[in-house]
Amino acid sequence: MILASIIIRTKNEERWISSCLRSVYSQTYTNFEVILVDNNSTDRTVEKAKKFPIKLVTIEDFFPGKAINDGIQKSSGKYIVCLSGHCIPTSNDWLKNLVADLNLKDVAGVYGRQESLSFTSDIDKRDLLITFGLDKKIQIKDSFFHNANSAFRKDIWKKFPFDENATNIEDRLWGEKVVADGYKIIYEPNASVYHWHGIHQGSDPVRARNTVKILESMSSMSFNDIHTHPIDLNIVAVIPLRGETREICGEPLLEHTITSAKESKYIDKLVVSTDSSEVEIFARGLGVDVIFSRPEKLSEEYINVFDVLKYSVNGLEEQGMHFDIIVLLEEIYPFRDKHAIDSMIELLVYKGYDTVVAATREVRGLWSQSKSDNKLKLNDDALMPKSLKKSDLFISMPGLCCVTYPELIRDNSVFNHKVGLYEILNPISSISIRDKTSDRLASSIFQIWNNN
Repeated sequence: MILASIIIRTKNEERWISSCLRSVYSQTYTNFEVILVDNNSTDRTVEKAKKFPIKLVTIEDFFPGKAINDGIQKSSGKYIVCLSGHCIPTSNDWLKNLVADLNLKDVAGVYGRQESLSFTSDIDKRDLLITFGLDKKIQIKDSFFHNANSAFRKDIWKKFPFDENATNIEDRLWGEKVVADGYKIIYEPNASVYHWHGIHQGSDPVRARNTVKILESMSSMSFNDIHTHPIDLNIVAVIPLRGETREICGEPLLEHTITSAKESKYIDKLVVSTDSSEVEIFARGLGVDVIFSRPEKLSEEYINVFDVLKYSVNGLEEQGMHFDIIVLLEEIYPFRDKHAIDSMIELLVYKGYDTVVAATREVRGLWSQSKSDNKLKLNDDALMPKSLKKSDLFISMPGLCCVTYPELIRDNSVFNHKVGLYEILNPISSISIRDKTSDRLASSIFQIWNNN
């Protein structure tokens, strides 16, 4: 088995790199090394990658061909494999199938299939479906080659290194050179990866949607896009708490929230962030993994819960604990549905959302009142019959559950990207205990809830 050097180029690939490397290190072709060529990632790409036995090469200015050349310079293998940091091999035989034809002397390189995910944009999905088919191809005149998922021999690379000045399509330029010299390029569909974005830039989205519908209706284009499973990800739940834990019918709300988190089949660790020494002692007794003592400045009335969440995430990472997904839970929601947390995690992973937040639908009219002049404003279609309303209204409940990625917490952009809503259908689940009125309401139904 010939040694293969896998070159992975990265720039802020924190969300994908663990899944990428986990699949790489599950291959049946086991004689390989991984060289990560990182362009000064500002997220946790490198920290997560270092959980695997990689070699690290750091570069300042990024040129795609030079990045590959730099990685190969540090390699020991006779076979060179290029894989993008956001590509995930779809099977354990990916590497074996990708390098199988490199022993043929007239073959310069092999590139594999790239499959879209269900949440890939229609434009990108269309391009991937059209470009990467199911039939193996031997290209004699066609110079198409794609380095997101490719392999070649080092002796070929020494003869034809990648253009170090090209800002893109370095792979096509390389393909043109080797084909002109009489070599063949092979397309191997059985060496497939998931690639969340496409290979072209921009187009008419309506036309793309129509093309995708036709392609997806063809049986040969059906695919399973489970690129990763939540059970394989490192997931932490954070419970921020200011002051003492509230009680309902004499029972601490914090205990109910901790129980909800522990019932999850996906949450790996549980964190409580508190400013109370009594709560610290109580939480430790309930088996909480990590407890953070919040500084006084994070216990002021004006502090946002996501500021506390950011403090907790930074604290975890300073201790070398890096997580793929963060789950926010507040103790004020004692009636969570036991399946809500895991359903929201699955929604985030499988549908490609950046954040998923619990919400309840509101069909009544909503008034907003200006604090400067007390003027009232009713939402535009509040008086319309429900069937004629132009939009649906939802009340956000991040404290019930909010699932997101650590980089969005660090960037203060949890709700600035692709947000998914998880609708809470049970009205009891949306009850929060914030004052005496809600406390009395919750207490009146607590016993019935517990018995169910």
